[in-house]
Amino acid sequence: MPLERQFRAKAAAYLIFAIFETKTTNLKRLFILLMVICSAETAICQQPYWQQQVNYTIEVKLNDTEHSLDGFAKMTYVNNSPDTLRFIWFHLWPNAFKNDRTAFSDQLLENGRTDFYFSNNEQRGYINQLDFKVNNVTAATEDHPQHQDIVKLILPQPLAPGSSTGITTPFRVKLPHNFSRGGHVGQAYQATQWYPKPAVYDHKGWHPMPYLDQGEFYSEFGNYEVSITLPYNYTIAATGELQNPQEKLTNLVVKKVAEEKPAKKVQKNMLAPKPKKEEIFPPSDIRTLTYTFKQNNVHDFAWFADKRFLEKKDTLQLPSGRIIQVAAYYLPSKNDLWQKSISYIKKTILTRSRWLGEYPYNTVSVVEAKMGFSGGMEYPTITSISPVSDEEELGSVIEHEVGHNWNYGILASNERRHAWMDEGINTFYDNRYDEANKSALAKTKETFFTKRVPDNMEDVLLRTIAGLKADQPVDTPSDEFTLINYALMSYYKAGQWMKKLEQELGTEMLDSCMHEFYRRWQFKHPYPEDLKQVFETVSGKNLDEHFALLHKKGSLEKQKAKKDIRLTGLFNLKETDKHHYIGIAPIGGYNFYDKVMLGAVIHNYSLPVNSFHFAALPMYATGSKQLVGLARMGYTWLPGSKGQKVELSVSGASFTGDDFVDSTGTRNKLGFSKIVPALRIDFAKKSPRSTISRYLLLKTFLINETGLRFTRDTARQIDIITYPVKSRYVNQLQLVVENNRVLYPWRGALQVDQGDGFVRAAFTGNYFFNYAKGGGLDLRVFAGKFIYTGDKTFSKQFATDIYHLNMTGPKGNEDYTYSNYFTGRNEFEGYSSQQIMMRDGAFKVRTDLLSSKIGKTDDWLAAANFVTTIPKAINPLEILPVKIPLKFFVDIGTYAEAWKKNANTGRFIYDAGLQVSLVRDIINIYFPLFYSKVYKDYFLSTITEKRFLKNIAFSIDLQKISLKKFTGINAF
Repeated sequence: MPLERQFRAKAAAYLIFAIFETKTTNLKRLFILLMVICSAETAICQQPYWQQQVNYTIEVKLNDTEHSLDGFAKMTYVNNSPDTLRFIWFHLWPNAFKNDRTAFSDQLLENGRTDFYFSNNEQRGYINQLDFKVNNVTAATEDHPQHQDIVKLILPQPLAPGSSTGITTPFRVKLPHNFSRGGHVGQAYQATQWYPKPAVYDHKGWHPMPYLDQGEFYSEFGNYEVSITLPYNYTIAATGELQNPQEKLTNLVVKKVAEEKPAKKVQKNMLAPKPKKEEIFPPSDIRTLTYTFKQNNVHDFAWFADKRFLEKKDTLQLPSGRIIQVAAYYLPSKNDLWQKSISYIKKTILTRSRWLGEYPYNTVSVVEAKMGFSGGMEYPTITSISPVSDEEELGSVIEHEVGHNWNYGILASNERRHAWMDEGINTFYDNRYDEANKSALAKTKETFFTKRVPDNMEDVLLRTIAGLKADQPVDTPSDEFTLINYALMSYYKAGQWMKKLEQELGTEMLDSCMHEFYRRWQFKHPYPEDLKQVFETVSGKNLDEHFALLHKKGSLEKQKAKKDIRLTGLFNLKETDKHHYIGIAPIGGYNFYDKVMLGAVIHNYSLPVNSFHFAALPMYATGSKQLVGLARMGYTWLPGSKGQKVELSVSGASFTGDDFVDSTGTRNKLGFSKIVPALRIDFAKKSPRSTISRYLLLKTFLINETGLRFTRDTARQIDIITYPVKSRYVNQLQLVVENNRVLYPWRGALQVDQGDGFVRAAFTGNYFFNYAKGGGLDLRVFAGKFIYTGDKTFSKQFATDIYHLNMTGPKGNEDYTYSNYFTGRNEFEGYSSQQIMMRDGAFKVRTDLLSSKIGKTDDWLAAANFVTTIPKAINPLEILPVKIPLKFFVDIGTYAEAWKKNANTGRFIYDAGLQVSLVRDIINIYFPLFYSKVYKDYFLSTITEKRFLKNIAFSIDLQKISLKKFTGINAF
């Protein structure tokens, strides 16, 4: 609470105490007490509205060689508050791009971007050479305790209520590459958030905030006069009105250049975008132009400069009869696309003026500018649009961004704290605009996918994350939203909330409310309570219940009481609030024994996610002539609101895993089947934005396998072959902690398997070291211990062989839970025999031609695996038209037997070679090139020809397939 308000509160308390100490009658005492309480409440909480004002005069010069700005800012800070100020927080937002220790850098990483983190010094930016003076007296500054882009200016003299002070400072800005909203792309400049700017001080106190990519701004209103000097051949667009028209500047330069008699003829249009390289420029003092722009009643100033800009200009008459200037600036490559840009701007200005209140400024401009994201960014009277691909998209983005001149520019709410007051209300008017301007063009021909994907995909996504309890309330601070929630809640759901309000009040009443809101709060800083107060006053309705929805999770619409069941091809996301879809689609598969398998997938997976879910893939195997396939069903509970999840499931599979040709030439298929009940518990997350997840997974594998048994009928002296079905089980517990952050992600998994006569415990850790130019080093560590639960006997060793620890990645016959896909699970010849799985020691060099594999143990084993990408400059596969990522691997390991006396290997063994990774690392091919002597000796003795080809190994890790791997989305 500001100092003077504290004083008033204390004074009221002392007065109350004094009243009780007097000899006033009880009735009078009570009456006076109530009066004092009311007075104190009024003094503290019901003061007349006030806001600060900051007027700017700024001179700045662009250096397009160094990509820098040299400027001088004069500010008049008017203290309209009831408090005496002793300091002013200042935003120095270019410093957000100074290094990788800023809130901006941290947030980009949290949102999955590493481009700024790995940028070089040349690409980064900052603001320096500041020398603050207050009324010509040098003023000290103090660093913010957390943020490099905020400083506290200590006022030499306290600034009393109703007083103003002059603040000046020079400044120099090194413009960053445009990672976010502003900076430069080559010699195209986007000067946004580029000058020292006081933070807002309002009735809720100071609002110093770091620059963020997700989360916009809050600044004081004022009057601006900005003079921008830059090379003559740039076209400039800026906030406000140009005071020295371009035509006069052009003529002035042409005249001066002519007087200098340059060696080469200067083009008549000195602002032409393509000066010749051989042109000899006139002296530096006349190679620049200075443009001066003025604008009152705005809270920011942005400008854009590019040598290539083409311009479109026109005038627009508003309903009041006032005429304003409309302009569009765009690149020649998008000339055809931007032909209707002026009409898009005009339509937006006219509709928003009708629905909210008339546009108050004399100019409105739209600029094409490449930024660190798609879409656009709004500033007072001007907006920037990232390059788009089609006319419809351009019209939509222009409408949205120009619309922000109201909800952001004129009605300047605190966007960082209440983003919905800007984005959500603006989205509501976007939707209204679209409804009023529906295209008369014929619909494009529907395809298989367009028939199944709704026009309003945001609604499906909103219902999905709400169903998963992963949504956040609309009125959540911008920087606390997850990335997907920021888009869905502050934009889409808030727009829904406004639509619901329109349905409750009626369109005419809503328009009346918004007109009054605009009238009262234009050029001010409204809060949600101010919007509510206006709506209740104008409509005469109590809107407590409706505004309370802003603070609640879940859907705004009631779910349908009952859904019907419908069959659909593959999937369907249309009207999933009305129908339960069962998708059916053809599917195929292949393995060495079943050969080609044909069948169907039948499932109910959809969006929103069903609590009860199932999928069945029955297939007919053309090789084994039998029905094979797999299936899974489960039920999910969401007991909490912080990511807790419990899933109970059961899955099953049945395939052929081997074959045997008997003496008659008959090929007998040896199949396997499994049923796996499972329980998975996902624990709560520390916060919605946390990338750390933890879960416990319990499984029991109930496995049946068809085996071979050879017996001898001694009476008849014949061999008898039978195919008994054996049963076994494996109980498995996994505890997993993983961090799916984009920079240096890691994972740790403890797994304990228990079966008949053994316990197998293992820890696997993964850590990825990102490289600045893409790719990185993947480190995997493994440690395992095998324990017999009874006496160790030869028969028990033989029976548990498939569970023993392997230094080399296990083969298909060692996949004891049948959890990996193998083309030929039990093959020992041909390409299928060269498949391994990434488990245990995960060496790539194989020694499976003999019964005793190198590095296989029933005791303990430890290994470290390194896989690194190879830079493009030295990657020989870069010459190919198809990009194939080439990597280098190194494996180092040790095991119990290597430490025994007279061991046949060294204590540590290794292998190394090249790896080709395909289909997002799902398929990997390994070429061992270097390895320990024990491996070399093994190959010399067992592989007599084509040694290199037979040493190649590969893995197919279908279990790694995930939505995040293929889309980069880590939404929930």
